[in-house]
Amino acid sequence: MTIDPAGFPAPPALVEHARRFRAEGGVPAAPRVAATVLLLRPAGAGFEVYLIRRVAAMAFGGMYAFPGGGVDRSDSEAHLDWAGPAPAEWGERLGLAPDAAQAVVCAAAREVFEEAGVLLAGADPASVLGDVSGDEWETARVALEQREVGFAQLLADRRLTLRSDLLLPWSRWITPEFEPRRFDTYFFVALLPEGQRTRDVSREADRTLWLPPAEARARAEAGELNMLPPTLVTLGQVAAAGDLAGVARAAADRDAATPVTPRLDDPEGGEPRFRLR
Repeated sequence: MTIDPAGFPAPPALVEHARRFRAEGGVPAAPRVAATVLLLRPAGAGFEVYLIRRVAAMAFGGMYAFPGGGVDRSDSEAHLDWAGPAPAEWGERLGLAPDAAQAVVCAAAREVFEEAGVLLAGADPASVLGDVSGDEWETARVALEQREVGFAQLLADRRLTLRSDLLLPWSRWITPEFEPRRFDTYFFVALLPEGQRTRDVSREADRTLWLPPAEARARAEAGELNMLPPTLVTLGQVAAAGDLAGVARAAADRDAATPVTPRLDDPEGGEPRFRLR
């Protein structure tokens, strides 16, 4: 997908943030490292992507996005059974040291379980769990979400292996400098494991949708779904891949290390728009 040189319309609230930041001579906040996952599933001749709408009280509240969140200490300290590329290989793809890359991958898997009830793990490196929607799994998910247990401990208690190979790196985005809460977010794609289903369980979302990526982007551009540039652009990119096999092929060649940062172009008398760099 070619990025639209005309940019993207900027929500009024973000324009006000940016103007206030400039007027007050604000100092950019340090971005927190984060991970987000585009869950994909077959749908007829095509495929769909899972979207959640952030609750109003959250950062970027009211916006549709993908499940995800910040890397926390438990991710960086995790010692767990691991399948797929070694942390050093992940580091090469993500432009990170091996330990930092492992933390980002762990955060991606943890967040998609916390926010969508999908667990990218199996009894061994060649298997993946089926249905994890029962009461026992929900109790475990809530304990993880409330930080009563770490992700590595949750997997170890059940003798499970993290299937890092089910995550495919896609891109990296950094929140604009004027935002009070900023994230350095690594985007991944993953196929919904057979037998598992997403569940509307996150306390941080008030609506969930499965939609074809092209339709989701079209509805956002029509004003039906509120989205920020990272979500809009990524939907267009995966839609352009054509099918799930095409998404996997595209992921293999993508630069997931070089960050993209939306910049607000706010000309006097003109329409404020986000442009990408």
